[in-house]
Amino acid sequence: MRGVNKVVLIGQLGRDPETKYLPSGDPVTTFSVATSESWKDKSGQKQEKTEWHNIVCFKRLAEIASEYLRKGSKVFVEGSLRTQQWEKDGQKHYRTEIVARELQMLDGRQEQRQSGRPTVSDDDLDDDIPFAFAGWTIPAFMVLAELANGAQALI
Repeated sequence: MRGVNKVVLIGQLGRDPETKYLPSGDPVTTFSVATSESWKDKSGQKQEKTEWHNIVCFKRLAEIASEYLRKGSKVFVEGSLRTQQWEKDGQKHYRTEIVARELQMLDGRQEQRQSGRPTVSDDDLDDDIPFAFAGWTIPAFMVLAELANGAQALI
């Protein structure tokens, strides 16, 4: 049986993207994305936990990320997990990262104008890709628009 290696994140960049170039000349851009969840504990106190995710983009996606994303940008990332392993001074090290296949900038138009980044209209989004939530199929442009406007959940 085949496995599935797919990651979907919506979060904010924790630092500006960094771009390096492979010997072939192809760009590689890396950045971190924070995702947070909040809940109330048994005593009713609000708790929050933030996870940090390492993102890697290659080729044209790397160029786009480098040009348009900045620290604090809201972004949708779809990709796959990859764990690298290396040895340094006899010690094994591991790094798990997400290799991005798709990026969508989710900042509102006002935030983009203030930051100098271009706006992303609904026409720019691929609304043919459905998202499934609790048995419902919702077009991607609706999901992204609601989340970009601060929605915590759609259902």
